Amino acid sequence: MLDGCVPWPTEFADAYRAAGHWAGQPLDVLLRDGARDHPDRIALVDAAGSRWSYAELDARADRVAAGLHGLGLRAGDRIVVQLPNIPEFVVLIFGLLRIGALPVLALPAHRESEIAPLCELSEAVAYVIADFDEAGYDYRALARSVRKSVPSVEHVLVVGDPEEFTALPEAEPIALAAPDPGEVALFLLSGGTTGTPKLIPRTHNDYLYNARESARVCGLGEHTVYLVALPAAHNFAFACPGILGTFAAGGTVVLAPDPSPDGVFPLIEREKVTITAVVPPVALLWMDAAEFADEDLSSLRLLQVGGAKFSAEPASRVPEALGCALQQVFGMAEGLLNYTRLDDPAELVITTQGRPMSGSDEIRVVDEDGEEVAPGQSGELLTRGPYTLRGYYRAPEHNARSFTPDGFYRSGDLVRVLPSGHLVVEGRVKDQINRGGEKIPAEELENHLLAHPAVHDAAVVGMADEIMGERTCAFLIVKGEAPTLREVTAFLRERGVAAYKLPDRIEVLDAFPLTTVGKVSKKALGKLLETE
Repeated sequence: MLDGCVPWPTEFADAYRAAGHWAGQPLDVLLRDGARDHPDRIALVDAAGSRWSYAELDARADRVAAGLHGLGLRAGDRIVVQLPNIPEFVVLIFGLLRIGALPVLALPAHRESEIAPLCELSEAVAYVIADFDEAGYDYRALARSVRKSVPSVEHVLVVGDPEEFTALPEAEPIALAAPDPGEVALFLLSGGTTGTPKLIPRTHNDYLYNARESARVCGLGEHTVYLVALPAAHNFAFACPGILGTFAAGGTVVLAPDPSPDGVFPLIEREKVTITAVVPPVALLWMDAAEFADEDLSSLRLLQVGGAKFSAEPASRVPEALGCALQQVFGMAEGLLNYTRLDDPAELVITTQGRPMSGSDEIRVVDEDGEEVAPGQSGELLTRGPYTLRGYYRAPEHNARSFTPDGFYRSGDLVRVLPSGHLVVEGRVKDQINRGGEKIPAEELENHLLAHPAVHDAAVVGMADEIMGERTCAFLIVKGEAPTLREVTAFLRERGVAAYKLPDRIEVLDAFPLTTVGKVSKKALGKLLETE
């Protein structure tokens, strides 16, 4: 196992192999098998309508792998990948898998305050970007700043105009050694509660199982047309079942540049999309827009909703509003996935967030003292299993807090378990805001706010919102004249803070309410918002 990663204990690894969960194959077998078994079937379609068969996509991944190898990238090298939903994202990931290099999957919305620490922690030797995004943001300017601050980044590879950097390379395919399936295949990012990035190592064995079993549970097959509406680098859209699960089933992946109805509805009609995954705010937007849409959405069979809790009232409206079934999904990049099943009664689909995907998933629900709660009572969800990590990358102190001595991951989610095994999510133990599925670490944003010259102290809390689930309120104690919300957001943008992390509201106080031990009482701050 790569230095800095925590392996599964031998007895667990042996059990997962014996159960057939770990197949002993590299992750890129998903594309290799497709090119062998159904080479002419369409694997990938972009927003413009360009198409690649499994054979064509496989061949291009080979050429990109050879090009990357020619640059000097080798097995074990870490490469931060920040690309939008374009075909090059898929081709690059499989190219990196084939040389044994390890993608670190960043989101397009990330900026310098996220990317630079990711590159530093992973000791990335390369950073891959598009030239611009749809809104005109120039990632090359970001890359220049990152290279100045992180000396390990030798290569910046650009899809589009590279300027002084390097275009994504391709070369004649070469023979490459297959990676060890027990080794790390890629890194996902954790939506944790601090500003320090945490990297989630996913091995070939566990992530291949994640994708294949998700495809089975979700009923994917060769006629599946999966629309990538969320960022492709998001675990939900990438492998739950997402891109990888669709390839496992021999289906077709369609890439959407963004989840807006104007961009997505024409793709659903044109490509006869059968399944897609969104977060609750997007689901609400689609349901409102569908009433007035001219596009034919009748091909859509299943809408997955996850990333944040989907309330029962809007969940009940999905079948009528969009003409398809709903599947609630509750999972985490760290591993555990819960799905409502396709044959579940409507009541369970509407009111729960699903049950564990695998028969080998283990869960506990515990109180503040770590003791298991009575059946049906609420507590923190702990989990371990064949696709749930045993430790973050190079984070021994954090791992000591996030995992029990016997290897259960402390999720920070408050849940209760029904007799059917379905989970109902009731909130978070950890101090973060879930804004429409985007996790905002309160401490990270507070640290940025404290850098403002007019801010003496800052406390960030979530405020309930019908559309987003939560929005962000920053309580400030100021020095002199209080800055406006516009001034604060401009300051945070200059510091490279991602747009989704910017506060939605600012409230100025003379002093913060305190707990009995002298800490800021965020519970009391939340109540101030409730009493308005």
